[in-house]
Amino acid sequence: METFQITGAISALIYAGLGIAVFFLVLTLIEVATKYSVNKKIAQEGNIALAIVLGAIIISLGMIISSAIR
Repeated sequence: METFQITGAISALIYAGLGIAVFFLVLTLIEVATKYSVNKKIAQEGNIALAIVLGAIIISLGMIISSAIR
């Protein structure tokens, strides 16, 4: 019984690591695909619309990863 819980914890850590890796891959892809720096537009210029779009991308990516785990 205890090994099953350890196996579940290990698989959860693997999925979490894969999710974080995919998240950073998508953020890097967005930075490369756009002709401006997303970080600069949000942090320095205060572009709220871009921040909302990026937040929506993050939420949708989380939902996709969550459904892939199940």
